[in-house]
Amino acid sequence: MLADADLEVNVLEFVQKSFQFDRTDTVAGVEYAVFHRTETESESQFRPKLVKLVIVVPREWLVHDLASDLVLIAPDGIHPGPRGSGGAMEAAAEKSEFRQHGVDWVRQPRSAGGWVYLPKQDRAKWSAEAIAGLP
Repeated sequence: MLADADLEVNVLEFVQKSFQFDRTDTVAGVEYAVFHRTETESESQFRPKLVKLVIVVPREWLVHDLASDLVLIAPDGIHPGPRGSGGAMEAAAEKSEFRQHGVDWVRQPRSAGGWVYLPKQDRAKWSAEAIAGLP
């Protein structure tokens, strides 16, 4: 398992975007690493809003890929799952359910605005209050 120091100095690549480590959080007895990113709502708007994207990943799934110097998601804790191909999309254009790194994910709106990405298998563990407490 990666130490906090390793998570703090490396970024997580997810949906062809880079996310920074924020903190760990324990929900339903599972320790999750919480990552975030801020991006603009739409580049085509005159005054786009800032959107906060948050991803929660079971900490035991995270590995450091030395070749790319990135934190990657490895559902078995050893081998990174297949990453998606193509370019990054605006968050609003992404599907609400998709597969990435060998894991099924859901994207849910946050009450504070923006989106949170959760492993589909863990969605029931995350209450609205727990999601609202994310950065």
